[in-house]
Amino acid sequence: MENKTILVTGSAGFIGSNLVLRLFKEMKGGTIVGLDNLNHYYDPSLKEYRLSVIKKAAASLPAHYTFVRGSIADKALVDKLFSDYKFDLVVNLAAQAGVRYSIENPDVYIESNIIGFYNILEACRHNPVEHLVYASSSSVYGGNKKVPFSTDDRVDNPVSLYAATKKSNELMAHCYSKLYDIPSTGLRFFTVYGPAGRPDMAYFGFTNKLLKGETIQIYNYGNCRRDFTYVDDIVEGIVRVMQGAPKRRKGEDGLPVPPYAVYNIGGGQPENLLDFVNILQEELLRAGVLPADYDFDAHKMLVPMQPGDVPTTYADASALERDFGFTPRITLREGLRKFAQWYKEYYG
Repeated sequence: MENKTILVTGSAGFIGSNLVLRLFKEMKGGTIVGLDNLNHYYDPSLKEYRLSVIKKAAASLPAHYTFVRGSIADKALVDKLFSDYKFDLVVNLAAQAGVRYSIENPDVYIESNIIGFYNILEACRHNPVEHLVYASSSSVYGGNKKVPFSTDDRVDNPVSLYAATKKSNELMAHCYSKLYDIPSTGLRFFTVYGPAGRPDMAYFGFTNKLLKGETIQIYNYGNCRRDFTYVDDIVEGIVRVMQGAPKRRKGEDGLPVPPYAVYNIGGGQPENLLDFVNILQEELLRAGVLPADYDFDAHKMLVPMQPGDVPTTYADASALERDFGFTPRITLREGLRKFAQWYKEYYG
């Protein structure tokens, strides 16, 4: 990857910013372009903070780094970037995130996740790339009852518009891989967490609420299980996958087999929500975010399931291990400790 030209969309986002920082360490030369529209879905000051961390790191870089403020839904901008830079690798992490938000605000999902992704695919068609890697989501498994979720499972019953747009991305990528021989890999991320993460995620929201003395709601009476995956593990997976584009080859009929792949990236260790909350509490006390005598029981409420939510997400990530020799390895306690320490510094 040393002298490649790489586009990372959603580069001010949680995963995107961590990926850019990691690429800085990997690359001895080449160019990284970050694209983000810094939308207001959650506090943009957190995105500005991530960008400032990147800017500081970029100052001592052998590779060239440029940040562009704009949206993947802006076709003219996307086309111009592709024709100006002739990207070797593209990692599309820009998307309107969030399951619950999609129930109230469908427009932004269609704009970013469907039209935006289409713009990226078209740009890859007209300016051929070595590999397009894009974010899918564990939410595509929807109401599937069989766990762990495997990429061999059918995923035809999404329970939110967000999930439907991510499944659509996989279908669109397949079609472009087949028609135009564009090597593409979709990554289904499972509940990503860590420092400077998304405030709409449970661990971050819980922390904010506890600090204000508000009550946290634990869905499905705590019987939810989630495959929490620490952000560094996700980034490690992305970096490995970027370098392993699906091979172009011919099928038995002499026609190209689409160079297309989809992988799960998840911890492979589903954690009960109540255990998760207990570890989070302990780490918040340890980091001094909350006082030692904090009465957690008075601030916890067990409530039923939410619309659009699924009781269990659990990744079968064996394919990632088989093809890339990698499996997530950062424990929940280790990850939540880093989050609590960061929270103390950032908000302290």
